[in-house]
Amino acid sequence: MDYKKAGVDIEAGKKAVNDITSIVKSTYTKGVIDNFGLFGSLFSLREFNYKHPVLVSGTDGVGTKLKIAFAANKHDTIGIDLVAMSVNDIACLGAKPLFFLDYISTSNLNTEIIKEIVSGIATGCKEAKCSLLGGEMAEMPSFYQSGEYDLAGFAVGIVEKDEIIDGKEIKEGDGVIGIASSGLHSNGYSLARKIVFEMMGLGINDPLLGNGKTVKDVLLEPTIIYSELISALKGKFKIKGIAHITGGGITENLVRILPETVSAEIDGNSWKVPELFKILKEKGGISGDEFYRVFNAGIGMIIIAEAKEIQDIVKFINNEVFYSGGKKFNSFNIGSIFSNKNRNGQPSVNIK
Repeated sequence: MDYKKAGVDIEAGKKAVNDITSIVKSTYTKGVIDNFGLFGSLFSLREFNYKHPVLVSGTDGVGTKLKIAFAANKHDTIGIDLVAMSVNDIACLGAKPLFFLDYISTSNLNTEIIKEIVSGIATGCKEAKCSLLGGEMAEMPSFYQSGEYDLAGFAVGIVEKDEIIDGKEIKEGDGVIGIASSGLHSNGYSLARKIVFEMMGLGINDPLLGNGKTVKDVLLEPTIIYSELISALKGKFKIKGIAHITGGGITENLVRILPETVSAEIDGNSWKVPELFKILKEKGGISGDEFYRVFNAGIGMIIIAEAKEIQDIVKFINNEVFYSGGKKFNSFNIGSIFSNKNRNGQPSVNIK
């Protein structure tokens, strides 16, 4: 017996590392101390002129969106989702992402698929202006189904202590801005797959939207990375709170940044809900409350600022180009903050 007969190919692992080395190094930014292949990753903060630097970290996975990648045999964008989920989270505290590390575990190591995944991770890191410092690949035969894998990762960012955005300054009368998503992003896929594949009876290559896009095209649309936009907004406006609309949808994520003294009222007619979400809601028979606490409904990030700045912020977002490929963000004035005074309750998010 040897390790290969037991299902683990050491040589394939070494080849995968060699294949991705140049991809990883193409993401390096200032601060990286190049030691690729050693037991740890090094990053120097000396290059960053902060008075009171605070490190902010976030970790996440991609969830059952991976099932769509398996079915479509398309693995070049799922890495963007992995990066986005973490860097968007730390951007909510005002942090600039510095570096990212990933973990890939698989049933049997396929070097071509690994290369596709890491290429996507590198693309995400370049969009977020952070470095992919390293990661881990684990070959675990019989643990996963053949041909399947799982992804996880974490990002570390930096912010001045007095510039941390924590929602504590949010007050009655502030305005709420929604920034458009590119689709489901990386949440709600267990429900979406149930509706699309079981209730609607569609296959991975069947058309899903009226524009001819197939199920795999729509459901593998990568998550938008908002960190560069947030950084630009911080430099021009007083941003009081930011919520990344991930698992828990609009209602469960927005409430996380609200002080106990206030609640948010959202106008559900203030933006055009994309066709994909309308299809899922109708074909799945999903109630309004459930819909807004599972899906992002076309809003990937929410920002809270003083009412007098809302229109200027919306105009700035809609007129600037931050997302890769020259795509512009769309944003909307979607609601306001009201007082919980005399309500004796916790903060809430009401969508009407």
